[in-house]
Amino acid sequence: MACGGTGGHIYPALAIADTIKRKHPEAEILFIGTKAGMENQIVPANGYPIKSIDAAGINRKKIWKNIGTLHKAFEGYGEARRIIDGFQPDLVVGTGGYVCGPVVLAAHKMKIRTAIHEQNAFPGMTNKLLCRIADKVFISFEESRKYFKEKKTDEKEGHIVLTGNPLRRGFVMSDKKVARERLGVKDHQLMVLCFGGSLGSPRINELMLKLIGLFNRVEDVAIYFVTGSKHYEQIREKLEDNEEPAGDNIRIFPYIENMPEYMGAADVIISRAGALTIAELTACGKPAILIPSPYVTGNHQYYNAKVMADKGAAVLIEEKDLRDEAVIQVISQMRKSREMIRVMEAASRSLAKTDAAETIYEQIRGYIER
Repeated sequence: MACGGTGGHIYPALAIADTIKRKHPEAEILFIGTKAGMENQIVPANGYPIKSIDAAGINRKKIWKNIGTLHKAFEGYGEARRIIDGFQPDLVVGTGGYVCGPVVLAAHKMKIRTAIHEQNAFPGMTNKLLCRIADKVFISFEESRKYFKEKKTDEKEGHIVLTGNPLRRGFVMSDKKVARERLGVKDHQLMVLCFGGSLGSPRINELMLKLIGLFNRVEDVAIYFVTGSKHYEQIREKLEDNEEPAGDNIRIFPYIENMPEYMGAADVIISRAGALTIAELTACGKPAILIPSPYVTGNHQYYNAKVMADKGAAVLIEEKDLRDEAVIQVISQMRKSREMIRVMEAASRSLAKTDAAETIYEQIRGYIER
C-alpha cells in the first residue's frame, strides 16, 4: 500500500488493507510512505509495518525549486524498487500522495500488478499520470471519470471502476448510544465535534474559540474540538489565558486517532469537506456545518459539501462568507430542536455508500488469490 500526506490518503489505504486481512488473515501487507509524513504514526498505530522513501510534489509557483523535487523523485524511485524487490508483492495499491508516483511506477516496471484509488471528483496530477499504467483505477465520483483515459482491455467494464471511498469498519458500524456512553457524553447534551482536517485549519480554530467562549460551562452543550497538531499549543494557551477556564464540557485535542467513536457520538459536526470526510459523515448519518477549504484544486470541496447541503444533511458556508454568528445560530437551533437533528441525520444517512472497500476487494481478489 502506497499512501501519504494527509488522512484523506492514509485511511482509505487502511480500509482496503483491513478488508484484505479479514478475507485473507495470512496476507502480508506493507505500507510505503514519505519520510516525514503523518502516515509514519497512523499506520503502525493500526498494526501495519511501514517503510519510507523520498517524495515531494511539484511547486507550481517557484519553478526553480523543482530541481530538488526531481532529485527526490529519482531517489524515491530507486528506494521504491529496492523495497518492492525485497517484499515481492503480488499487488501494489496507491491511494494518493506524492509517494504513489515512484512506488506505482516502480511496481509497473517490475511487472507487478498495480491499482490506484482517487478520493476526489477532481483528480490530482499524480493519479492522472498513473492512470496510463495502472491495471485498475478506482474512482469515488462518477464526475472524475472524464479526467482519466480508459485503456483498451479485455475486461467488460474497463479498467476504471466507480467504487466510492473506502471506509474503516468503525464508521459503517457506528452506534451513537454506545459511543456516547464510552466518551461520557450525557443523553441531554448537544455534542458538537469540530475538526479542520488532519492538519487543522486556522480559520475554523478562530471560529471555535468564539463558540467555546459562548458555550463554556453551558451544561447541555459538549464541545469536542480537534485543533490539528501544529495549532494545539497555541489554542491551549489562549484558553488558559481566558478569565474563565474551560469547563468540563469543553475538550480539546491535537488529533483524534479513534475518529469513528467520536464522530459516532456527535450530534453535529463542524468540518472541512474533503471527500473522505463526506463519506464518513454520511456513513455515520451525521448532520454537519461544512466550511470547504478554498485552497484545493478545482474548488472540489465546495461541490462535495453541496451534495450534502442540497439533500438537507448539512449547512454549507464558504470560508469567504463565514461569520461566527451564522454558525452560532445553527448550533442554537439544534440545541432547541432534536427534531431538526433527526431530520438531518436521516438525510445524511440516505447519501451513504458504505461498500467501497468490499467492491475494491472484489476487483483485486484475482491478483492476490493464488
